Amino acid sequence: MLEVFRLVKQYKQFRAVDDLSFTISPGEIVGLLGPNGAGKTTALRCVSGILKPTEGAIRINGYDVVADQAQAKKGLAFVPEVPSLYELLTVDEHLRFVAMCFNTLDQYELLRDELLARYDLTEKKDMLVATLSKGMRQKLSVACALIHNANVLLFDEPMIGIDPAGARELKDELLRQRKNGAAILISTHLLDTAEKLCDRVIIVARGRKVAEGTLEQLQQLSSREGQSLEEVFLALTEDGHASPAISHL
Repeated sequence: MLEVFRLVKQYKQFRAVDDLSFTISPGEIVGLLGPNGAGKTTALRCVSGILKPTEGAIRINGYDVVADQAQAKKGLAFVPEVPSLYELLTVDEHLRFVAMCFNTLDQYELLRDELLARYDLTEKKDMLVATLSKGMRQKLSVACALIHNANVLLFDEPMIGIDPAGARELKDELLRQRKNGAAILISTHLLDTAEKLCDRVIIVARGRKVAEGTLEQLQQLSSREGQSLEEVFLALTEDGHASPAISHL
């Protein structure tokens, strides 16, 4: 389970994330949506432990990300928009290294071949990461996130740079992980994908939560019954709506 309580991230005079709270339960996919500069990536980096919150608390499986970082990160996997990989390792070595970091080499032996095949990396397993295309790097980043069987998964624009077949496989993977009980948070600009994939969405603007709920709940909130998530999103992020946080949950 992922729990975020009144998260604030301040950079001198700029507040990138402002009083953001939400919970994601096991077996749930939640979309984090917002315009450019809304604070989505900053929030994900705080949840993942890359950035230290200015205020608030984040718990992963009951462990505080700041106070109990090692325990919290055991159950966490983060796939950033731009993969951060070790270019002088081979694909196989990279997966093994991640498994070693999480002390899960036994799982690595069981999962490696399956993940390499699933993400079209089998023929590239002995190639250096530096030689991979952007799409293949993204696929390797996803495989690395899954190699230690985390149950809280964070994805920042995961479909960017992946070919249609890879995007379809990633969607199927997310559904598999949800079925297996993972709590999944996805930041994306692909609203049609979010509409089809997510159980509910959180909409943020200027660092604050504007609304949270299922598509049907947000349609009612925005007086856009029967309309797409895109129409609902645009209505809720207009200047007149983008201040108070509203939730149906």
